[in-house]
Amino acid sequence: MQIKNYIQSNRERFLDELFSLIRIPSVSAKHEHRQDMTACAERWREVLLSSGADSACVMPTDGNPVVYALKMISADAPTVLVYGHYDVMPPEPLELWKTNPFEPVVSEGRIWARGADDDKGQAMTQVKGFETALRLGLLNCNVKFILEGEEEIGSPNLEAFCVRNKELLKADVILVSDTSMVSPDIPSLTTGLRGLAYWEVELTGPNRDLHSGHFGGAVANPVYVLCRLLGGMIDDRGRVSIPGFYDDVEEVSPAERAMIARVPFDEAAYKASIGVDELFGEDGYATLERNSCRPSFDICGIWGGYTGEGAKTILPSKAFAKVSCRLVPHQDHRKIEKLFADHLAALAPASVKVKVTALHGGQGYVCPVDLPAYRAAEKSVGRAFGAPPLAIRRGGSIPIISTFEEVLGIKTVLMGFGLERNAIHSPNESFSLDFFYKGIEAVAGFYKEYK
Repeated sequence: MQIKNYIQSNRERFLDELFSLIRIPSVSAKHEHRQDMTACAERWREVLLSSGADSACVMPTDGNPVVYALKMISADAPTVLVYGHYDVMPPEPLELWKTNPFEPVVSEGRIWARGADDDKGQAMTQVKGFETALRLGLLNCNVKFILEGEEEIGSPNLEAFCVRNKELLKADVILVSDTSMVSPDIPSLTTGLRGLAYWEVELTGPNRDLHSGHFGGAVANPVYVLCRLLGGMIDDRGRVSIPGFYDDVEEVSPAERAMIARVPFDEAAYKASIGVDELFGEDGYATLERNSCRPSFDICGIWGGYTGEGAKTILPSKAFAKVSCRLVPHQDHRKIEKLFADHLAALAPASVKVKVTALHGGQGYVCPVDLPAYRAAEKSVGRAFGAPPLAIRRGGSIPIISTFEEVLGIKTVLMGFGLERNAIHSPNESFSLDFFYKGIEAVAGFYKEYK
């Protein structure tokens, strides 16, 4: 009860501190927000100090800064490294938001704003859970915090930061709140993440836009060629057609497939929630397998030619696309990047020139469920949410998690409090107040358990 009582006594303050961060438009994808990135990092430093950190600082990288903080209990105690990110996705399209994305609103028991869940809200559950445990004398370990400002653009500078600061980041386990639960009634802990490969494709045909009446039918249209090439990347069975793509794919064990089958799933409700009448995916696998432990290929955006108001009869010179693959453990994103680029170049006709640029990528990750920190998280989440959490893999990617393991040699426990309905990366992102406070309770309970 003491944890619940502390949270209840500080509910409004916790929310006010979160709102002070949300109001800073820390959009890492846009250069015009560089000053906002620094401002958000500085505000996190202030919040960490007021929450009980012994020290906190903003450290430079070749991109946006990293916030680092430390609380030492004892040199003999284990150390937890908490990771989060303070950057957010661009809010566009703005016209689809019901409220100002950077002015948080509480309505229907939810916080509505960009970053409410991903990841300012979830990162705040970690910081305030730490504060709660510290103030109540429940903290049995040392705690380090690292909050970066480039997760939403692939963390291009964090690996180098980790390499330079290995000793500073030394810990026994990493704790992350940047994932989601199965449903409001079914708590869960994420035990696996898919990897990611992401490219930009540019096709060039003629050396300028051409008059479609003079040249149409005689010159290949790059937009059409690009559509045809990318359209062939998935076959009729829902499988990626890139040669060698499945060579290293880890097959899901019968035991894990049986566990996934036990996860409550209403396919009709799933379809209704996203407004589709039919699902599509790899033959032989259920929906919850396709979107978590099988790889995928997606066209994230495609454009070219004239798209303004009215008509302009041209045959465009160029066509572009953003393309991504979600990968499973043992698929190396660097290998997949090359396989895709080589395959596209081999398929492209001589009428176009192909340029493929790898923008970012990361490896998949699996967390052992016998880690002491995982067991502590399992107990604390179970108490806070009223039921033992399921152990599940999720389809999203946090590329830096595998980098932590490769560079720092540390395993990560993924203790997330989001829900699919929170619409992260979309207009009208939100975060349940109930989950916000239960998340704080679960994190405080983790520190009570982990010794």
